[in-house]
Amino acid sequence: MPVAPPRPKDLPLTALRAFEAAARLNGFAAAAQELGVTPGAVTAHIKQLEQTLGAPLFTRTPRGVRLTTLGQQSLPQFTQAFDALGQAINDLRAAAAPRTVHIATLPAIAQLWLSPRLPALRAAAPDITVSITALEHPPNLKRSPYDLSLFFGPEPQGRLTPDTLFPVCAPSLAARLKTPQDIARFPCLSDATWSDDWQLWAQTLPDPPHIPQGPTFSLYALAVEECVNGAGLLIGHEALVANHLKDGRLVAPFPQRLTLPRGLRLWSDRPLRAGTAAKFVADWLRHRPADNAPLASPTPPATHP
Repeated sequence: MPVAPPRPKDLPLTALRAFEAAARLNGFAAAAQELGVTPGAVTAHIKQLEQTLGAPLFTRTPRGVRLTTLGQQSLPQFTQAFDALGQAINDLRAAAAPRTVHIATLPAIAQLWLSPRLPALRAAAPDITVSITALEHPPNLKRSPYDLSLFFGPEPQGRLTPDTLFPVCAPSLAARLKTPQDIARFPCLSDATWSDDWQLWAQTLPDPPHIPQGPTFSLYALAVEECVNGAGLLIGHEALVANHLKDGRLVAPFPQRLTLPRGLRLWSDRPLRAGTAAKFVADWLRHRPADNAPLASPTPPATHP
């Protein structure tokens, strides 16, 4: 008679993923944001894992959670394993759709910087499909299905241009502004993401003007459009309002500018292999073919049976 002993219970993959994310990011809420679930779901997964193991992975305190010795010992291997799994998944996606490039970026960058460049990019490489996802924060490219990330950040790697701030407004409003002190007579528009823009810029002046509180917009692109409509002044991010300044929809009424210790960055956490669509798109965006010699069309990556 064959022997069929009971098999030890496997540890659930979703619970292991929740543990690794919470341990690496130092919190359940941060892990939930990265995984796209609720903090309650992360808590439940980790509780299930601890019950299955019969040992705690986190110590709960009024100030949050802290890894136990067991959790600290286990984290490096799981981080390495999930990084490798993420790489394998992304390699599989790329092989299945080699002419599709996925870009994650801030909504304002997607609308004001990236979107105007897409027609020329399609003309340069009509066989490549560019998919854009607007996110509020840069994703973990080792774990998420994106090839490129386009956000403002302090790191020099992949920097396309500095982030320079200055007031902008419609030409009709600019005609009524002589000095920065005149700002006090008009509404100052703001954006919820960059709510401190006005103060950052004003503090660089010897005599900071009064900044009247104007409407606040949840999307920077909406604030830009209202600024074009003459609703008030807005702090322009040079990379995002360059087209509006070029065609005269907006003007910069004052010469004073502030360059922040960050810039618009385009990067990937994975090596971009020569000849791939992602490498072509990254190089095209970095070198701006309108100002440089056209880039050679990419060749399809080699496939293996």
